[in-house]
Amino acid sequence: MNPQYDLIVIGGGHAGAEAARVAARGGIRVAMVTMLREAIGRMSCNPAIGGLAKGNLVKEIDALGGLMGEATDRAGIQFKVLNRSKGPAVQGPRAQCDRDLYATAVQELLTAEPNLTIVESSVSSLIIDGSAVRGVVLGDGARLSARAVIVTTGTFLRALMHSGEVKRVGGRFGEPSAETLSDSLRALGLELGRLKTGTPPRVDHNTVDFAALEEAPGDKHPRPFSILTDALPQPQILCWLTYTSAFAHELIRANLHRAPMYSGQIQAIGPRYCPSIEDKVVRFAEKERHQVFVEPEGLQHPWLYLNGISTSLPPDVQDAVVRSLPGFANAQIARYGYAVEYDFVNPEQLDATLQVRGVDGLWLAGQINGTSGYEEAAAQGLLAGINALQAIRGGEPVILRRDQAYAAVMIDDLVTHGTTEPYRMFTSRAEHRLLLGCDSVYERLSPVASQLGLLDAERQRRVEQRIARMSRAVATGTIELRPDRETIAWLAGAGLELSAQTTVEKLLQRPNVDIDRLVAAAENAQPEFAAAFRALSEDEREGVVSRLRYAGYIERQQREAERLRADEALRIPQTMTYALPGLSREMTEKLTHVRPASLGQASRIPGVTPAAIAILRMHLRRGERVA
Repeated sequence: MNPQYDLIVIGGGHAGAEAARVAARGGIRVAMVTMLREAIGRMSCNPAIGGLAKGNLVKEIDALGGLMGEATDRAGIQFKVLNRSKGPAVQGPRAQCDRDLYATAVQELLTAEPNLTIVESSVSSLIIDGSAVRGVVLGDGARLSARAVIVTTGTFLRALMHSGEVKRVGGRFGEPSAETLSDSLRALGLELGRLKTGTPPRVDHNTVDFAALEEAPGDKHPRPFSILTDALPQPQILCWLTYTSAFAHELIRANLHRAPMYSGQIQAIGPRYCPSIEDKVVRFAEKERHQVFVEPEGLQHPWLYLNGISTSLPPDVQDAVVRSLPGFANAQIARYGYAVEYDFVNPEQLDATLQVRGVDGLWLAGQINGTSGYEEAAAQGLLAGINALQAIRGGEPVILRRDQAYAAVMIDDLVTHGTTEPYRMFTSRAEHRLLLGCDSVYERLSPVASQLGLLDAERQRRVEQRIARMSRAVATGTIELRPDRETIAWLAGAGLELSAQTTVEKLLQRPNVDIDRLVAAAENAQPEFAAAFRALSEDEREGVVSRLRYAGYIERQQREAERLRADEALRIPQTMTYALPGLSREMTEKLTHVRPASLGQASRIPGVTPAAIAILRMHLRRGERVA
């Protein structure tokens, strides 16, 4: 066989873009097949990237050489760190983007890859050879052969859009559905289900009274997502805030019989953590109002995105609800909200590399695996692309640990537990979240990408310099401070007192320390400390302070993670049979269904008991029952 390509990526969304680019950068021949070339990188819903835990995913993508952070920095029009008043473990960077500039940035980054070919077409089916996938059949009947395929179809598999009583075939406004590809997946024995997502109405910017809205500015000193970005090119703008009212809620309740989610027209399950406004009104009936963030779709774009009122209610109801919002009495809706139902694959059928178990050459990434959100899709696409690349190159798979990345937590959750509703990443899903902050992401993940040859020289240089700067500053935490006259004098300049011997690390653990004043006061008395901190950027400085301030907690989580690594390192062959002496039929069925890659993953399968894990550990160490 002499395939036309090494890898074919189906889909040009956030997962497809990351998968195609990283594989092409790895030196193999890649084809991205997308229905509309101009739709590559399109933001189907809110033109925003990041948020709580999601922002961490974007930083992880950047540390591994992905493109989402670069594209966001080119298109970002308002940057903000959420939860800034709380600890670093639960903070999340976010950027409102110009949707047209974002898509342009993604397309430019992909076009720059010489090993990547973009094919504008639909995919009607997979080319299946026994238990292997070896290419695709395009909508016009043409065949493209490849050694591997990654499916990143988003919400387009047998997609159906709903707006009130009206149903239309399509995965996104004005774009068709992929109607037959699901059949190929079922032919491989995959179990498919249906999920639902939605989007709110967009309003003409010129029809809104902004004086009636609360201003929601971004950070005074915006921070980029990518280590490659020195300055953000776009002007930073305002967003706004308004609220629904009791009148709007009564209007929605009176029309629930016309809402597809409540009329029975939609059977699929929607996202728990991003519910429609009709769902909010029913589930949170005691609430008198709900926030609505009013967010521009771009610098020159005429539309506003109403974040918080996703809906599939009929247009006349949407008109009335929107015009009941303060500041929107004369608002004109430019595009009505709608819901989309689509096929997804239960992710329990994948292994930890996102390859379909028992099928050679097939990976799945993004919303097809039951996730919700651009960032979750992009992180899956990147890791699926890396693992497809490794398989083609004959290298070892890349499986990140749960104490190493939020992306690892997400993938492990999906393949171990599966999902029956759209999965969204939260910091609370990570048991080692103190280890997963944005400040340490390049130390944790860039060496992985570097070893695989995925970092260009400039990114590699910047990563190494950042790590070196922060390491020097962290090392100053061991500097001892004695309560002598000189030390007491310069600390007084920072508004601090010292009555007993301490270290810089312990000093920074005081709640009232202003690091900028401390560095300025230390200029002559502690030049090593002052120089190390002066060399840091603002976010690097905050990262170092956090590491020193929370050092005890971080070390405790590191010890806990290390204790679990022995079980993660004990790999389970895919040929393992679980009909083991001492295991009940229930345990055998659960383990056989998931087919965990390690003893650690086996321990996280719901219902698998500690006793069953002990039996499995014993047999693995003896090397029994492998085949």
